Amino acid sequence: MPRWIVERGIGETRAALVDENAILEACIEPDDSLRAGTVLAARLAKRLTQRNEGVVVWDGGEAMLAPLPRATPEGTTLLVEITRPPLSEPGKPKRARARPAAEDAQPGPGPDLLQRLPDAQLLGRFDTDLLEDAGWSTLLEEAVTGHVAFVTGSLTFSLTPAMTLIDVDGEQAPAALAVAGAAAAAQAIRRLDIGGSIGIDLPDAGDKTARQAAAAAIDAALPQPFERTAVNGFGFVQIVRRRARVSIPEVYAHDPVAAHARALLRVAERTGGAGERTLTAHPALIAHLAARSAWLAELANRIGAPVALREDAALAISAGHVQARFP
Repeated sequence: MPRWIVERGIGETRAALVDENAILEACIEPDDSLRAGTVLAARLAKRLTQRNEGVVVWDGGEAMLAPLPRATPEGTTLLVEITRPPLSEPGKPKRARARPAAEDAQPGPGPDLLQRLPDAQLLGRFDTDLLEDAGWSTLLEEAVTGHVAFVTGSLTFSLTPAMTLIDVDGEQAPAALAVAGAAAAAQAIRRLDIGGSIGIDLPDAGDKTARQAAAAAIDAALPQPFERTAVNGFGFVQIVRRRARVSIPEVYAHDPVAAHARALLRVAERTGGAGERTLTAHPALIAHLAARSAWLAELANRIGAPVALREDAALAISAGHVQARFP
């Protein structure tokens, strides 16, 4: 039976819905992220009347507010509820999104993963690594590379400002590959926590029956709520899902140094042996960790051993590793 597993890491919280040692759904929530459901006081800086939206600002952030309160002039401070965090897209970062808070709302942070998943199993450091047993490292590799393999083909994910695009490739006959690729894409969308607008480029399935079978495969693999178009004659289908947080591929694409640093801390927590743990990684990643003494102190406290950092410019950002003095 599927069950949620939550792990409070250093700098981030992780969660996965696991069924028979396979990850069906997952999410990563950095500690410094602006969570959906957060209520805060913000100033209405600009009214965009034609769009029924406004820009609200507060110390350290801003958001697009919708719907726009009719009787609220620019410069007014009001309570807003965050519905989506900001997206650090290249070239033109997208503001967070917010709505006017309910009349009885009180300022405070939105619910974290444990609060949203009250029946989840909380994974401790000394527990069996159920996340890794279910394929956590493979999941992260998929998120970083944008490549997902399935039995008869592969998927390639591309993050664009407009939508997440998924290309399906393989050597099956087009109609069969379209159905298999649609199911694999839907499963990957769920597994990698991808929301917002999503486009899937399937092989040209040919007749209408094959296109309908591909659409049905998406509906069977991706839980509601979502909306989608029909698969058109060119094999393209668009899906729209609620987007309340940053997807796992976006976590790694938009701030790879921070994301890989947090992942390396997880490896360090799980590295066996005794004595000092040495974290060896690319200089940018080591600099990121060195600037966060609280993270290193927390790691030392969790493993009961000192922590050392070592730069290796020959390593890729994703290739950090950990060594215990006495393995």
